[in-house]
Amino acid sequence: MFSVSVCYDELEKRMMGVDEVPELSNFVGIYVYMRFNDVGQHYKPHVHIKYGDFQAVVSLDGELLAGSIPKRQYKILVGWLALREEEVYRAWYKAVKSEHFDKIQPL
Repeated sequence: MFSVSVCYDELEKRMMGVDEVPELSNFVGIYVYMRFNDVGQHYKPHVHIKYGDFQAVVSLDGELLAGSIPKRQYKILVGWLALREEEVYRAWYKAVKSEHFDKIQPL
């Protein structure tokens, strides 16, 4: 399992209310979210991930920024980010301006 040092309680607080965070996509149990105007904490374009009890923040270039996710799901996610790179960046640029974005096709 991949993981980075992060205050897990802080990550959990940020992910709470995930129903209020727009879903970008979901596939094989991996839920991908993108918050509006979310530029202060990680300083990189990123998505929020939920897989079962796991929560993580992953940059659009595939770097694990916070939390943890099993290795297999991480590889699937990174593959999806690469495959849908243009669409994901388009959604990011809309989200940072608090504009609604379209959901992206799963794998």
